Amino acid sequence: MMGNYYGSMFGWGLGGGIMMIIFWAAIILFIVWIVKEVSGKNNSDKPRHGKSALEILEERYAKGEIDKREFEEKKKDLSS
Repeated sequence: MMGNYYGSMFGWGLGGGIMMIIFWAAIILFIVWIVKEVSGKNNSDKPRHGKSALEILEERYAKGEIDKREFEEKKKDLSS
């Protein structure tokens, strides 16, 4: 009876060991993801996604959507 118990435990133990590795890898990846998210939010100088307001303003000026006077006014507003 003891032989069957240990035999089945070791048979499951191999699969369980792999599952344990996967479990801890998932936990570590989750912690790394959380740290990246938190540290990314502290960097508020530049938006994480998309363009900065100045880049959008420069594009609008380049496309001719706004004239030089309006570009200079808005640029001055952004820098203050």
